[in-house]
Amino acid sequence: MPVFAFAIGVAARDVQGNCIDCFYPAPLKEPDGDLGDAISKAFKPGTATVRAEQVRDFVQTRQPALAPVLETERELIATLLPADKAVSSTPEAFLKLHLLSHRLTLPNSMNLDGIFAHLQTVAWTTEGAIALADLPERQLRARLAGRHFEVLSVDKFPKMANYVIPSGVRIADSSRIRLGAYLGEGTTVMPSGAVNFNAAALGPNMVEGRISQGVVLGQGSDLGGGASTMGTLAGGGEITITIGRQCLIGANGGTGIPLGDRCTIEAGLYITAGTRVTVIDEDGNRVRVARGRELAGGSDMLFIRHSESGEVQCRTNRKAIALNEQLHAHN
Repeated sequence: MPVFAFAIGVAARDVQGNCIDCFYPAPLKEPDGDLGDAISKAFKPGTATVRAEQVRDFVQTRQPALAPVLETERELIATLLPADKAVSSTPEAFLKLHLLSHRLTLPNSMNLDGIFAHLQTVAWTTEGAIALADLPERQLRARLAGRHFEVLSVDKFPKMANYVIPSGVRIADSSRIRLGAYLGEGTTVMPSGAVNFNAAALGPNMVEGRISQGVVLGQGSDLGGGASTMGTLAGGGEITITIGRQCLIGANGGTGIPLGDRCTIEAGLYITAGTRVTVIDEDGNRVRVARGRELAGGSDMLFIRHSESGEVQCRTNRKAIALNEQLHAHN
């Protein structure tokens, strides 16, 4: 039996026993022949509740990184996905989010259909995930016991840093990075930066703006403060926005079209598919007026707004940005 993804982890449940959260410390994607064969022989497709004793031999011989789970008295879960199909359960949803944040797969490379239906809106608290129906009692019990109890967010997605912190990154505000974000080596996310699930900064990158769902920021690119990228969820959009290498989106600027390499959008300018753009050639002559969608995916483009006429222009970008190597060497 083929193995697309597999993980052993811990689940959180509401008082009715429904799974609301899963933590997989060492997920696997398409394990090689021997390991894949061992998984398919030891586990069944789907998610099963297991005890430490049941997985002891497998962990000791195949996944020693999971050795601490053998010491727990809690129930564990084992989730096996034979193929990359639409999400059909909460454990499957969390496993796919883990694969992204562990850098085992890139955004837009997995089938995430159905993921929202299988992620409950829960309270993410200092005592873990709590179903909203259970929250009032848990708050009261914490207060009566004199415990500090804080609701950090109410959402379908938790913050990534509570599950995995990829190597070589800096995150100034971990609440702004959702589980399912992909942060590449050397990436810095400043306090105002945000990365949604199924979105990526391939690294090294400077992220001071927002990377929306489905958007991929190429290596060496800089997303300025307050800048944004148009995702594919709102309004039924289907265009996937990618930003190439060594691009700069200026502060409070943004893009709703894909960009190739070495592109710059000046501060405060937002380029959408319908934006009227005057194309200027190397000699400064107006060549034509195009819609943003006609320029999608091009490289070496400099988008500016004429300071007197307000006309949006696209010129040849003669200088690519270079990130500060010392700043992005996160040892």
